[in-house]
Amino acid sequence: VQFVESGGGSVEPGGSLRLSCTASGFDFRIPTIKWYRQAPGKEREFVARIDGTGRRRDYADSVKGRFTMSRDNAKKTLSLQMNNLKPEDTGVYYCKADGYATWGQGTQVTVDS
Repeated sequence: VQFVESGGGSVEPGGSLRLSCTASGFDFRIPTIKWYRQAPGKEREFVARIDGTGRRRDYADSVKGRFTMSRDNAKKTLSLQMNNLKPEDTGVYYCKADGYATWGQGTQVTVDS
């Protein structure tokens, strides 16, 4: 099982980024997959999740209305569209599938003026 996150970078407050996650090693169509993030000096926290069909999505209150998660089961990829970014969105972003212990290396997002 492997996850590879990409798309991070540095943006100013109010900017946008689109993160991607490519998965391999399991049947991608089945599990709920989640995005997490970890800010410096803080614990990793839940950001968003999407079920296997892509029809149900849930978001942390802190990102609701600004972030949109999607998945393409044919390409085994996930996306996280992040708009109106805030400094508190800074951190390393990871994707992970329910039922699997594997984490990717993450992708760094920095929001700073």
